[in-house]
Order: sequence, then structure tokens, then C-alpha cells
Amino acid sequence: MLNQIKFLTGLLLLISINIQAQQSDKKSYSFSLKQAIDFAFQNQTDIQNAVLDQKSAQSRANELLGIGLPQISASADITHFIDIPTTFVPAEFFGGEKGSYAPVQFGQPYSSTAGLSASQLLFDGSYLVGVKASRMYADLMRKQVIQTKTEKAALISKAYYNVQVNSERLQMLDANVKRLKKQLDEMQVMYNNGFIEKIDLDRISLAYNNIETEKSNADRLIVLAQNLLKFQMGLNVNDELTLTDKLEDIKVVADNNLNQNIDISNRIEMDVLNTTKELLRADLRLKKSSYLPSLAAFGSYSVSASRNEFDIFENKPWFRTSIIGLKLNVPIFDGFQKAARVNQARFALNKMENQIQTATQGFQLEAQTAKTTLTNALGSLANQEKNRTLAADVARITKIKYQQGVGSSLEVMDAETALKVAETNYYAAMVDAFIAKVDFEKATGTLIK
Repeated sequence: MLNQIKFLTGLLLLISINIQAQQSDKKSYSFSLKQAIDFAFQNQTDIQNAVLDQKSAQSRANELLGIGLPQISASADITHFIDIPTTFVPAEFFGGEKGSYAPVQFGQPYSSTAGLSASQLLFDGSYLVGVKASRMYADLMRKQVIQTKTEKAALISKAYYNVQVNSERLQMLDANVKRLKKQLDEMQVMYNNGFIEKIDLDRISLAYNNIETEKSNADRLIVLAQNLLKFQMGLNVNDELTLTDKLEDIKVVADNNLNQNIDISNRIEMDVLNTTKELLRADLRLKKSSYLPSLAAFGSYSVSASRNEFDIFENKPWFRTSIIGLKLNVPIFDGFQKAARVNQARFALNKMENQIQTATQGFQLEAQTAKTTLTNALGSLANQEKNRTLAADVARITKIKYQQGVGSSLEVMDAETALKVAETNYYAAMVDAFIAKVDFEKATGTLIK
């Protein structure tokens, strides 16, 4: 028994330490939408990986640029011949028989060489085009970072608005729960005093139970919505997040935005596609440049020494060798490999041009659809706001008539149900409007300023 107590005590201590550690790791944040997006740009792994791809592409461009700079290297070696190499020379040099050969060992057991060599590319069409293409590729990676940020900003904006709207809806549900609880208590008193029938009390009880269930569900859904927002931002789900923007301060759309002509030129996707096309065009030039000759200059300087003993570094003579020269490489025939590669590059460019044409039409359709969706969403939101106001008035008047004895409890319940439906529709329309706002801004390239 004593051992069990000790075990339970230790277990509780470990649990307590773990809880304290988790609480100490929990952080609190307060963000506007812009701050939330900026935080994601710095901490979200998808964006970080896109930035790493950009940096890698820039390093690749620097690597390729280095090919055209002077290439300088130094070398040194020390050699010990355990067996001196044997060479066959005509025997007649040593008085032997003509036509025969005698084995002779030339050299000394120890030798050393030290040298410096350099080369400089003078002309290479492939190099010049390749440098330009590598810079173009680095720029493409930069634009893809912007594209990733745009996509992430859209997801964060939708999640942020969803949390805001559902938070306000939760406040509405909480107010309804309190209001119905008050009505239930009042009608309970009226029933106890014999002023109303049991069915009237049951109806209000049913409405109260339904709204409590709806609020409980909303409580759990708002937690999921907050966790989704944290995930999109790169936050830990255990962190506390407070949204500082107020719904009443958010303008769904600028007054004149929907009256302007659709313009997709600002879309980063168009920029990415056009840059990709130019990169493929550069690749075509690169393949064609392989027909051109290349020219390079080279030179070297070295010293060498041979010794019978290991005294390489003693003050004995070293023998110098110096070389300078030019190397010209002229392609003549490669079995039509170059021609095949040129054709492949040309086909890839033609394919990209077709893709851009299709994508342009798709982007225009997407933008037009987003504009129509936003227009409809704004109209629906305005109508649902009117319906909400009317339903609230009907519910208020119906309750007064019932309290004055000129109305029925059924009318009250119908009015309460209609009000709840109107409020639900209103908040659903608000979510739709904000989502449509984000989609429209993304489709027209104005989401990230």
C-alpha cells in the first residue's frame, strides 16, 4: 500500500511538471489581419521553403557566373620511387648489337614538383546565354515566393474572417441563450401560477435546449477555426491568439472596385508564366549557341627537382617550366544531337506559349466569376441584414402581444425560430462575402499590396 501511494505521488508530480512545462511554452499573440499575414511570411514553412529555393537559385547563378572568371589553381607533390622506372633504349647506344634494346633505369628515387596554373574563358556563347538564363531563373524563384505568399495570404485572410464572424455569431448565440433562459424562467413562474398551459412551457423549453446545443456546437467549431488559422500562420495550436480587427471596421470591398474593368495583369501567376516563357526562350538560345566555337587562354608555371636522397628542400637547383597558350574548340559534327536538342527546346517554348494563352483565358474567367460571386454575396448580405432586422422586430412585437394576452406561445416560438434562422443566414452570408472578397482580390492581383 505504501509503495502504491509513493507511485501515485510520483506520477502526480510528473503530471504536474509536464503541465507546468506546457504552460510555460504557451505564447500569447494579438494580431490584426495584416500582422497575421506578416507573421506567416516570416514563420510559415511553405514560405520559408520558397525563400530557400530562391536563395539556392541565386547561388546557382553566382556559381555559373564564376565559370567566366579566371580559374587559378596550385599544386605540389613529392614522389619516392621505390623502384625506379625502367625504359628500353637501343642497345647500340651502349655498344650493343644493332636492332636490340637494353633496359635502362632513368631518374632518381626522390622527386618533387610545384606549380601554378591559370585559365581564362575568352568566348563561349553557351556561357553568356547561360549566365542570363540563370539570373532569369533566380528571378522566377523570387516571383514564386510572391506567389506562395499570395496563396498563403488568401488562406489566412479567409481563416481570419471565419474566426471573426463565428466569434460574433457565438456572442449572438450566447445572448439568445440568456434571453431564452430569462423567458423560460418567466414562463415557469406563469405556469406555476396557472396563467399558461404546460405546452407553452414545453415549447420554450424546447427552444432553449436547441439554442444551448447550437451554442455548444459553435463553441467547439470556433476552436477548430482558431486552430486552422494558427496552422496557416505557422503558430503552435496551443498558443493563445487574439484577433484585434473589428468586423464593423472592415470594408468588404472598395466603393468603385466592382465598377472597374477586370484587369489580370497584376496577377503574380501571369508574371510567373511570362518569366517561365522567357526562361524557355533563353534555353532555346542556349541550345543554338552550342554550334558556336569557344576560346580560352591558359598558362602554367612549375618547378621540379630530383634527388638521390630525401633532401628536396635543401639549397639545390630546381628546374622551371613555363607554358602559355590558346585553346579553340570548334564543333563540327555530333550526329545531329545539337539539332535534336534545339528542336526539343523549341517545342517546349511553343507548349508554354499555348499554356499562357489558356491560362490567360482561365484567369480572366476566374476574375469575372469572382466579381460576380462578390456582387451576389454583397447583395445577399444586404438582404439577410434586412431579414435579420425584420425578424428581430417580429420577435419583439410577438413577445409583447403574448405578454399582453393577445398572442399565443406558438406565435412566439415561430417568431423566435424565424429570428434564429435569419441570424444564422446573416452570419453565413457574411462569411460568404468575406470569402468572395478574398477570392476577388486574389483573382485581380490586389490581395498583397
